[in-house]
Amino acid sequence: MMRRSLMTLILVAIVALAAPVAPFAESGKMQPAAAKVGQQAPAFSLEGVVGTEKGKEFGNVRLGDYRGKWLILFFYPADFTFVCPTEIKGFSEALDRFKELNAAVVAASTDSKWSHLAWIKRGDLGTLRYPLLSDFNKETARRYGILDEESGVALRGLFIIDPDGVLQYQVVHNQDVGRSVDETLRVLQALQTGSLCPLGWKPGEKTIGK
Repeated sequence: MMRRSLMTLILVAIVALAAPVAPFAESGKMQPAAAKVGQQAPAFSLEGVVGTEKGKEFGNVRLGDYRGKWLILFFYPADFTFVCPTEIKGFSEALDRFKELNAAVVAASTDSKWSHLAWIKRGDLGTLRYPLLSDFNKETARRYGILDEESGVALRGLFIIDPDGVLQYQVVHNQDVGRSVDETLRVLQALQTGSLCPLGWKPGEKTIGK
């Protein structure tokens, strides 16, 4: 009897050790290992370019910094490319429109912070008005499910996270196809209605049931 009980305890211990452990969010609560709409967005803490003033170029940015705001987080494949700067500049030019909706914008790639800074200083991105983060260890892109493991770069993944840190929208593009600022704004505004929005809904139109 004692031997059987001991074997049972050993088996329970083995199963417990083998079970995957979900990472902790910044709040200390358990959260899913991968991004999923309707659940807490995976926490991140990344260093990147936050300005161009000498000695103040770099800073650390966390998901928790945006509590109380909507966050547009988008990943792009690489610095010094062709499609990526059109997106980065487009979101920068539209930043005031996002701010009016209580939303912030953050971009990230798997390049280093030094690569980001060199790209900005070369003038390819115009006047960048939001952080450009470095996911150099690729862990954030992996947790958001958009890392191309073979090439080591992120796909064009875009995520809308609500003020409570819940992921409400995600879209992933082929690397050759840029995203739409207007569509991102439309979806953000639709989410903010809190109502049912039919196909092609636009701000100012009626929602279902209202």
